[in-house]
Amino acid sequence: MIFEQVYKSSKIIEKHCCAPLCAEREQYLRHMLEEAYSHRTLTSAASYMLHAIQILGLHELRVVHKQEIEKAAEVWAEYRGPFRDPGHSQYGSPRSFIKYVCAWFRFNGKLALSPAPPFHEQTHAFSDALRSTYGLATVTARGYSNRAQGFLTWLAAQGGNMETVSLADIDKFVVAKRAEGCRPRGIANECKALRSFFRFAEMRGWCVPNLALTIRIPRIPKNEPRPTGPTWTQVRQLLRLTEGNDPEHIRARALLLLFTIYGLRASEVINLRLEDFDWQSEVFTIRRAKHGGTQQYPIQYEVGEAILKYLRYVRPRVDDRHVFLGERRPWGPLQHTTLWRTVSKRLRALGIELRHQGPHALRHACATRLLQKGSSLKEIADFLGHRNTKSVGIYAKCDIAALRKVAAFRLGGLR
Repeated sequence: MIFEQVYKSSKIIEKHCCAPLCAEREQYLRHMLEEAYSHRTLTSAASYMLHAIQILGLHELRVVHKQEIEKAAEVWAEYRGPFRDPGHSQYGSPRSFIKYVCAWFRFNGKLALSPAPPFHEQTHAFSDALRSTYGLATVTARGYSNRAQGFLTWLAAQGGNMETVSLADIDKFVVAKRAEGCRPRGIANECKALRSFFRFAEMRGWCVPNLALTIRIPRIPKNEPRPTGPTWTQVRQLLRLTEGNDPEHIRARALLLLFTIYGLRASEVINLRLEDFDWQSEVFTIRRAKHGGTQQYPIQYEVGEAILKYLRYVRPRVDDRHVFLGERRPWGPLQHTTLWRTVSKRLRALGIELRHQGPHALRHACATRLLQKGSSLKEIADFLGHRNTKSVGIYAKCDIAALRKVAAFRLGGLR
């Protein structure tokens, strides 16, 4: 019996065995055990499932909606009875309750699917076209389609539709976004996404002609702070926070070095695979997130040492070929949120206030360092994987014509 593998106390085992849906709970725990989840995760799942069936009054599995589970989580968070798992916090964790219970119902095919938002098929087709036809990165395409979906959901709530949408509707939406506190750059991004979407919609015959041409992208005020990254001195301070043999620090150091030395995007680091590193030739290959293609870099000494240390002492011995793996079982590639948290919490620890708080801040630091060393915008664009120099113009803080060209950018100064 699976409960005997999870618990040692006979009273707890009896409690789980005597509760309804014992076989269904056992089946899910067995699945989690096969997927190599930790013992702590198994006990949490077992506890959440037990409380869920008690709160929902279940004696047989039925289809449930997420809203039911969310209400049950609120009840669970307030529960102070004798069966409360002492391992959980005093005040409970509704978010964890929802995550585990939803996963159980989803495993059994009993979690009611949320209805698709209005015009979901159109925004999905738009996202696919951005990736397949125009070669945009998945993250960029998702951002554009999410903004278009936000407008269309708002439009449907106002009683509008795609066939009759007008510039007046878009103006009302922009006014609503400003009222919510959206900044000028955010408004510009919304308008840019909507212009792109309605250009696509016009080709498909979904909207009136020439609507995209009427959408004007507002100018960004000159006094708005530009995107920036930490100084090179701050980069060194950031890296000093990762010194030591703590597994989390070892992985963080390897990641931070890839961001600062090579200016890699988060998705490019996530997609790194073990076979991308040729340790004999001391080079590694990057698959560019935007516009496709690959690019090779020499393995700088400190970067190589940091990655090898992670591979030897921290990375789990699993079949997954991604270089960097997640924090918990079942092991898989890193999530964007993990990378963002790795950078942002160290920036906050140093009291560094930046427009970008995630990995992109370190990409800016890399580009700015290259510029300060005398590299031309063309050299920086090539190094960062941009198609043209326009994308890197934001890093220029001085007259471009006055930039002094140097032979190469030296990667030292990190110790």
